[in-house]
Amino acid sequence: MRVTSDVFCSALVRTVFGQGGFAAIASRGAREAGAIYVTQRLRSGAFNLYGPAPQSFFDDNAGRDNAVDARKFETLMEQVSEPDISERLQRERHYDPDIWIVELETDSLPSTIRLVEA
Repeated sequence: MRVTSDVFCSALVRTVFGQGGFAAIASRGAREAGAIYVTQRLRSGAFNLYGPAPQSFFDDNAGRDNAVDARKFETLMEQVSEPDISERLQRERHYDPDIWIVELETDSLPSTIRLVEA
């Protein structure tokens, strides 16, 4: 069974705070299965954006032991400005109004964000 988007985002925020960073849920989407987007503000002032990995990266048996670790993300944008991120998220929200947006201020991603190579 997969962890709901609500539980995953809450756990992500707690994890980042536990590692000494800052995190906030900027937008709440569908509680059960809304797509999750993560923005990362780096010390340099630049931003990265991570979004749900394409379905081709999922295995039917993946994540059965640890549902939180089953969330996979791909890098959508790297080292861009905040307006670029906002514009992209606005387009995503137009396509799917039930998205979650979690904002992180940390230079290293927590282990719950598993990046895949697109």
